[in-house]
Amino acid sequence: MLKTLFSWCKQFRVLKQISVFYSATLISLSFWVSPAIGDPFRKINPIKIGEKTEAAFQAMFEEGNYKQAINHLKIAEFEEIDEPLVYAMISSLHYLDENWELLKLYAQKTTEVAENLIAIDPVRGNIYAATGYFLEGAYIISAEGTLKGAPKALEKLRKVFSHFEAAERINSLDPELNLLKGYMDLMLAVNLPFFDLTKAIETLEYKAYPHHLVYRGLAVAYRDLDNIKKALKYVDKALLEVPENPEIHYLKAQILVAQAQEQDNNLSFRKEADKNFDKALVKSDKMPKRLIAQIFFEQCKNINNIDDGKRPCDSMRDAIRNASGIWGPPKLPPLRKFQTQIVL
Repeated sequence: MLKTLFSWCKQFRVLKQISVFYSATLISLSFWVSPAIGDPFRKINPIKIGEKTEAAFQAMFEEGNYKQAINHLKIAEFEEIDEPLVYAMISSLHYLDENWELLKLYAQKTTEVAENLIAIDPVRGNIYAATGYFLEGAYIISAEGTLKGAPKALEKLRKVFSHFEAAERINSLDPELNLLKGYMDLMLAVNLPFFDLTKAIETLEYKAYPHHLVYRGLAVAYRDLDNIKKALKYVDKALLEVPENPEIHYLKAQILVAQAQEQDNNLSFRKEADKNFDKALVKSDKMPKRLIAQIFFEQCKNINNIDDGKRPCDSMRDAIRNASGIWGPPKLPPLRKFQTQIVL
Protein backbone atom coordinates (compact mmCIF):
# COMPACT_ATOMS: atom_id res chain seq x y z
CA MET A 1 0.00 0.00 0.00
CA LEU A 2 2.75 2.48 0.89
CA LYS A 3 4.67 1.58 -2.23
CA THR A 4 1.64 2.39 -4.29
CA LEU A 5 1.48 5.74 -2.53
CA PHE A 6 5.08 6.57 -3.43
CA SER A 7 4.69 5.41 -7.02
CA TRP A 8 1.45 7.25 -7.68
CA CYS A 9 2.83 10.50 -6.29
CA LYS A 10 5.85 10.15 -8.56
CA GLN A 11 3.61 9.59 -11.58
CA PHE A 12 1.70 12.73 -10.64
CA ARG A 13 4.71 14.83 -11.50
CA VAL A 14 2.53 15.84 -14.47
CA LEU A 15 1.74 18.68 -12.05
CA LYS A 16 5.46 19.08 -11.62
CA GLN A 17 5.72 15.57 -12.91
CA ILE A 18 2.97 14.35 -10.31
CA SER A 19 7.51 3.75 -6.37
CA VAL A 20 0.88 1.86 -2.16
CA PHE A 21 3.15 1.99 -0.77
CA TYR A 22 7.04 1.21 -2.90
CA SER A 23 7.01 0.78 -1.60
CA ALA A 24 3.74 2.13 -0.46
CA THR A 25 3.88 0.40 -0.78
CA LEU A 26 2.99 1.51 5.56
CA ILE A 27 6.31 -0.08 14.33
CA SER A 28 8.61 -0.66 16.38
CA LEU A 29 7.36 -4.25 16.35
CA SER A 30 9.83 -5.17 19.05
CA PHE A 31 7.33 -3.41 21.34
CA TRP A 32 3.90 -5.01 21.13
CA VAL A 33 1.43 -3.51 23.55
CA SER A 34 -1.31 -6.08 23.23
CA PRO A 35 -0.59 -8.92 20.79
CA ALA A 36 -4.06 -10.35 21.42
CA ILE A 37 -5.61 -7.16 20.07
CA GLY A 38 -3.26 -7.06 17.09
CA ASP A 39 -2.98 -3.33 16.36
CA PRO A 40 0.37 -2.35 14.80
CA PHE A 41 -0.53 1.36 14.82
CA ARG A 42 -1.49 2.20 18.42
CA LYS A 43 0.37 1.72 21.68
CA ILE A 44 -2.55 3.21 23.60
CA ASN A 45 -6.16 2.06 23.15
CA PRO A 46 -5.37 -0.54 20.47
CA ILE A 47 -8.04 -1.59 18.02
CA LYS A 48 -8.56 -5.17 16.91
CA ILE A 49 -7.77 -5.48 13.22
CA GLY A 50 -7.69 -9.26 12.95
CA GLU A 51 -5.02 -11.89 13.53
CA LYS A 52 -4.32 -12.63 9.87
CA THR A 53 -4.37 -8.95 8.91
CA GLU A 54 -1.84 -8.22 11.63
CA ALA A 55 0.33 -11.15 10.51
CA ALA A 56 0.24 -9.96 6.89
CA PHE A 57 1.16 -6.41 7.93
CA GLN A 58 4.08 -7.70 9.98
CA ALA A 59 5.30 -10.03 7.22
CA MET A 60 5.20 -7.30 4.59
CA PHE A 61 6.47 -4.27 6.47
CA GLU A 62 8.69 -5.72 9.18
CA GLU A 63 10.12 -8.76 7.40
CA GLY A 64 9.75 -7.83 3.73
CA ASN A 65 8.27 -11.28 3.11
CA TYR A 66 5.58 -10.64 0.50
CA LYS A 67 4.94 -14.32 -0.17
CA GLN A 68 4.04 -14.93 3.47
CA ALA A 69 2.01 -11.73 3.59
CA ILE A 70 -0.17 -12.74 0.66
CA ASN A 71 -0.77 -16.18 2.19
CA HIS A 72 -2.09 -14.46 5.34
CA LEU A 73 -4.18 -12.08 3.25
CA LYS A 74 -5.83 -14.93 1.34
CA ILE A 75 -7.18 -16.22 4.65
CA ALA A 76 -8.00 -12.75 6.00
CA GLU A 77 -10.05 -11.98 2.89
CA PHE A 78 -12.55 -14.66 3.95
CA GLU A 79 -12.21 -14.57 7.75
CA GLU A 80 -11.77 -10.84 8.41
CA ILE A 81 -14.08 -9.48 5.75
CA ASP A 82 -14.89 -6.20 7.50
CA GLU A 83 -11.26 -5.04 7.75
CA PRO A 84 -10.46 -2.59 4.90
CA LEU A 85 -6.70 -2.86 5.46
CA VAL A 86 -6.92 -6.40 4.04
CA TYR A 87 -8.20 -5.20 0.69
CA ALA A 88 -5.87 -2.20 0.60
CA MET A 89 -2.84 -4.48 1.03
CA ILE A 90 -4.09 -6.94 -1.60
CA SER A 91 -4.71 -4.07 -3.99
CA SER A 92 -1.21 -2.70 -3.49
CA LEU A 93 0.28 -6.14 -4.17
CA HIS A 94 -1.55 -6.24 -7.50
CA TYR A 95 -0.10 -2.81 -8.24
CA LEU A 96 3.37 -4.29 -7.82
CA ASP A 97 2.68 -7.17 -10.23
CA GLU A 98 0.90 -4.77 -12.61
CA ASN A 99 -2.38 -6.64 -12.56
CA TRP A 100 -4.48 -3.55 -13.17
CA GLU A 101 -7.91 -5.18 -13.15
CA LEU A 102 -7.33 -6.84 -9.78
CA LEU A 103 -5.87 -3.57 -8.51
CA LYS A 104 -9.13 -1.90 -9.52
CA LEU A 105 -11.29 -4.67 -7.99
CA TYR A 106 -9.57 -4.57 -4.59
CA ALA A 107 -9.31 -0.78 -4.57
CA GLN A 108 -13.08 -0.60 -4.97
CA LYS A 109 -13.51 -3.27 -2.28
CA THR A 110 -11.32 -1.19 0.05
CA THR A 111 -13.54 1.84 -0.51
CA GLU A 112 -16.76 -0.16 -0.08
CA VAL A 113 -15.72 -1.85 3.17
CA ALA A 114 -14.27 1.38 4.53
CA GLU A 115 -17.43 3.37 3.85
CA ASN A 116 -19.45 0.69 5.66
CA LEU A 117 -17.04 1.00 8.59
CA ILE A 118 -17.57 4.75 8.97
CA ALA A 119 -20.77 4.26 10.99
CA ILE A 120 -18.95 1.99 13.48
CA ASP A 121 -15.46 3.51 13.53
CA PRO A 122 -15.51 6.87 11.72
CA VAL A 123 -11.77 7.48 12.05
CA ARG A 124 -10.61 4.21 10.48
CA GLY A 125 -13.55 4.18 8.10
CA ASN A 126 -12.53 7.56 6.71
CA ILE A 127 -8.83 6.63 6.68
CA TYR A 128 -9.47 3.65 4.42
CA ALA A 129 -12.12 5.34 2.34
CA ALA A 130 -9.35 7.84 1.53
CA THR A 131 -6.95 4.97 0.88
CA GLY A 132 -9.48 3.18 -1.35
CA TYR A 133 -10.04 6.26 -3.48
CA PHE A 134 -6.29 6.75 -3.69
CA LEU A 135 -5.87 3.19 -4.95
CA GLU A 136 -8.68 3.75 -7.46
CA GLY A 137 -6.73 6.76 -8.69
CA ALA A 138 -3.62 4.61 -8.96
CA TYR A 139 -5.59 2.21 -11.17
CA ILE A 140 -6.71 5.04 -13.44
CA ILE A 141 -3.19 6.42 -13.87
CA SER A 142 -1.74 2.93 -14.43
CA ALA A 143 -4.40 1.73 -16.87
CA GLU A 144 -5.03 4.94 -18.81
CA GLY A 145 -1.73 6.78 -18.51
CA THR A 146 -0.95 10.04 -16.75
CA LEU A 147 -2.20 12.52 -19.34
CA LYS A 148 -5.47 10.77 -20.16
CA GLY A 149 -6.18 9.59 -16.63
CA ALA A 150 -5.15 12.73 -14.71
CA PRO A 151 -8.56 14.49 -14.65
CA LYS A 152 -10.36 11.40 -13.28
CA ALA A 153 -7.50 10.64 -10.90
CA LEU A 154 -7.61 14.19 -9.54
CA GLU A 155 -11.30 13.74 -8.79
CA LYS A 156 -10.38 10.66 -6.75
CA LEU A 157 -7.69 12.72 -5.02
CA ARG A 158 -10.32 15.28 -4.01
CA LYS A 159 -12.24 12.47 -2.26
CA VAL A 160 -9.02 11.30 -0.62
CA PHE A 161 -8.50 14.69 1.00
CA SER A 162 -12.16 14.94 1.98
CA HIS A 163 -12.07 11.64 3.89
CA PHE A 164 -8.73 12.41 5.54
CA GLU A 165 -10.12 15.75 6.69
CA ALA A 166 -13.19 13.98 8.12
CA ALA A 167 -10.93 11.63 10.11
CA GLU A 168 -8.83 14.57 11.33
CA ARG A 169 -11.88 16.39 12.65
CA ILE A 170 -12.61 13.39 14.87
CA ASN A 171 -9.08 12.55 16.05
CA SER A 172 -6.19 14.49 14.53
CA LEU A 173 -3.68 12.60 16.69
CA ASP A 174 -4.55 9.10 15.50
CA PRO A 175 -1.25 7.35 14.56
CA GLU A 176 -2.74 5.30 11.72
CA LEU A 177 -4.26 8.41 10.18
CA ASN A 178 -1.02 10.35 10.49
CA LEU A 179 1.04 7.52 9.03
CA LEU A 180 -0.99 7.24 5.82
CA LYS A 181 -1.78 10.93 5.46
CA GLY A 182 1.79 11.78 6.46
CA TYR A 183 3.18 9.65 3.65
CA MET A 184 0.88 11.30 1.16
CA ASP A 185 1.57 14.85 2.36
CA LEU A 186 5.29 14.17 2.37
CA MET A 187 5.35 12.88 -1.20
CA LEU A 188 3.17 15.74 -2.43
CA ALA A 189 5.39 18.25 -0.62
CA VAL A 190 8.49 16.76 -2.24
CA ASN A 191 6.93 17.04 -5.70
CA LEU A 192 4.71 20.11 -5.53
CA PRO A 193 5.91 23.59 -4.46
CA PHE A 194 2.66 24.67 -2.78
CA PHE A 195 2.64 21.85 -0.19
CA ASP A 196 4.22 22.53 3.21
CA LEU A 197 7.19 20.16 3.57
CA THR A 198 7.92 21.14 7.18
CA LYS A 199 4.37 20.37 8.26
CA ALA A 200 4.38 17.07 6.38
CA ILE A 201 7.61 16.01 8.10
CA GLU A 202 6.28 16.98 11.55
CA THR A 203 3.05 15.04 10.96
CA LEU A 204 4.92 11.89 10.04
CA GLU A 205 7.74 12.14 12.58
CA TYR A 206 5.79 13.19 15.68
CA LYS A 207 2.25 11.89 15.20
CA ALA A 208 2.56 8.68 13.19
CA TYR A 209 3.35 5.08 14.15
CA PRO A 210 4.92 2.51 13.69
CA HIS A 211 8.37 4.05 13.87
CA HIS A 212 10.17 2.05 11.21
CA LEU A 213 7.64 3.09 8.58
CA VAL A 214 7.98 6.70 9.71
CA TYR A 215 11.76 6.55 9.32
CA ARG A 216 11.44 4.77 5.99
CA GLY A 217 9.16 7.45 4.63
CA LEU A 218 11.45 10.25 5.77
CA ALA A 219 14.48 8.51 4.27
CA VAL A 220 12.74 8.24 0.88
CA ALA A 221 11.65 11.87 1.02
CA TYR A 222 15.11 13.16 1.87
CA ARG A 223 16.62 10.90 -0.80
CA ASP A 224 14.31 12.47 -3.37
CA LEU A 225 15.23 15.93 -2.07
CA ASP A 226 18.93 15.04 -2.51
CA ASN A 227 19.56 15.55 1.21
CA ILE A 228 21.77 12.49 1.55
CA LYS A 229 22.90 13.16 5.12
CA LYS A 230 19.33 13.17 6.46
CA ALA A 231 18.31 10.28 4.21
CA LEU A 232 21.11 8.15 5.71
CA LYS A 233 20.14 9.22 9.23
CA TYR A 234 16.57 7.99 8.82
CA VAL A 235 17.34 4.82 6.89
CA ASP A 236 19.76 3.83 9.67
CA LYS A 237 17.04 4.50 12.27
CA ALA A 238 14.69 2.26 10.27
CA LEU A 239 17.32 -0.50 10.19
CA LEU A 240 17.66 -0.35 13.97
CA GLU A 241 13.93 -1.15 14.16
CA VAL A 242 13.76 -3.81 11.42
CA PRO A 243 17.33 -4.95 10.65
CA GLU A 244 16.20 -7.96 8.58
CA ASN A 245 13.91 -6.05 6.22
CA PRO A 246 15.46 -6.40 2.74
CA GLU A 247 13.71 -3.33 1.35
CA ILE A 248 15.32 -1.05 3.93
CA HIS A 249 18.73 -2.39 2.85
CA TYR A 250 17.71 -1.68 -0.75
CA LEU A 251 16.79 1.88 0.22
CA LYS A 252 20.13 2.34 1.99
CA ALA A 253 21.95 1.01 -1.07
CA GLN A 254 20.19 3.60 -3.24
CA ILE A 255 21.14 6.39 -0.86
CA LEU A 256 24.76 5.26 -0.75
CA VAL A 257 24.88 5.18 -4.57
CA ALA A 258 23.59 8.75 -4.59
CA GLN A 259 26.26 9.68 -2.06
CA ALA A 260 28.93 8.09 -4.25
CA GLN A 261 27.70 10.08 -7.24
CA GLU A 262 27.85 13.29 -5.23
CA GLN A 263 31.49 12.60 -4.42
CA ASP A 264 32.95 11.83 -7.85
CA ASN A 265 32.06 8.14 -7.89
CA ASN A 266 33.47 7.44 -4.43
CA LEU A 267 34.19 3.70 -4.49
CA SER A 268 33.97 3.20 -0.73
CA PHE A 269 30.31 4.29 -0.80
CA ARG A 270 29.64 2.12 -3.85
CA LYS A 271 31.18 -0.92 -2.11
CA GLU A 272 29.06 -0.26 0.97
CA ALA A 273 26.02 0.03 -1.29
CA ASP A 274 26.93 -3.33 -2.86
CA LYS A 275 26.79 -4.99 0.57
CA ASN A 276 23.33 -3.57 1.12
CA PHE A 277 22.15 -4.71 -2.31
CA ASP A 278 23.28 -8.23 -1.33
CA LYS A 279 21.23 -8.02 1.87
CA ALA A 280 18.25 -6.77 -0.11
CA LEU A 281 18.37 -9.77 -2.43
CA VAL A 282 18.61 -12.42 0.30
CA LYS A 283 14.82 -13.00 0.18
CA SER A 284 14.60 -12.84 -3.60
CA ASP A 285 12.06 -15.68 -3.81
CA LYS A 286 9.80 -14.02 -1.23
CA MET A 287 9.36 -10.70 -3.01
CA PRO A 288 7.68 -9.77 -6.31
CA LYS A 289 9.89 -10.51 -9.31
CA ARG A 290 9.55 -6.98 -10.70
CA LEU A 291 10.95 -5.58 -7.47
CA ILE A 292 13.76 -8.14 -7.44
CA ALA A 293 14.54 -7.38 -11.09
CA GLN A 294 14.88 -3.68 -10.28
CA ILE A 295 17.11 -4.27 -7.23
CA PHE A 296 19.30 -6.64 -9.26
CA PHE A 297 19.52 -4.10 -12.09
CA GLU A 298 20.63 -1.31 -9.76
CA GLN A 299 23.22 -3.56 -8.13
CA CYS A 300 24.50 -4.58 -11.56
CA LYS A 301 24.96 -0.95 -12.57
CA ASN A 302 26.68 -0.21 -9.28
CA ILE A 303 29.15 -3.10 -9.69
CA ASN A 304 29.90 -1.99 -13.24
CA ASN A 305 30.87 1.38 -11.77
CA ILE A 306 33.09 -0.30 -9.18
CA ASP A 307 35.13 -2.49 -11.55
CA ASP A 308 34.48 -0.75 -14.88
CA GLY A 309 32.60 -3.85 -16.00
CA LYS A 310 30.41 -4.34 -19.06
CA ARG A 311 27.69 -6.54 -17.66
CA PRO A 312 24.45 -6.36 -19.71
CA CYS A 313 22.35 -5.11 -16.82
CA ASP A 314 19.24 -4.39 -18.89
CA SER A 315 18.96 -7.87 -20.41
CA MET A 316 19.79 -9.56 -17.11
CA ARG A 317 17.06 -7.55 -15.39
CA ASP A 318 14.56 -8.38 -18.15
CA ALA A 319 15.30 -12.11 -17.82
CA ILE A 320 14.19 -11.93 -14.18
CA ARG A 321 11.20 -9.72 -14.95
CA ASN A 322 9.96 -11.95 -17.78
CA ALA A 323 10.30 -15.27 -15.92
CA SER A 324 7.15 -17.19 -15.09
CA GLY A 325 5.31 -16.60 -11.81
CA ILE A 326 5.03 -13.49 -9.66
CA TRP A 327 7.92 -14.13 -7.26
CA GLY A 328 11.61 -13.54 -7.75
CA PRO A 329 13.97 -16.45 -8.43
CA PRO A 330 15.56 -18.33 -5.49
CA LYS A 331 18.95 -18.02 -7.19
CA LEU A 332 20.17 -14.93 -9.03
CA PRO A 333 22.87 -14.65 -11.71
CA PRO A 334 26.36 -14.34 -10.15
CA LEU A 335 27.23 -10.76 -11.06
CA ARG A 336 30.88 -10.81 -9.98
CA LYS A 337 31.61 -14.18 -11.63
CA PHE A 338 29.98 -12.91 -14.81
CA GLN A 339 32.54 -10.12 -15.02
CA THR A 340 35.42 -12.63 -14.62
CA GLN A 341 34.07 -14.56 -17.58
CA ILE A 342 34.06 -11.38 -19.68
CA VAL A 343 37.63 -10.49 -18.73
CA LEU A 344 38.88 -13.97 -19.60
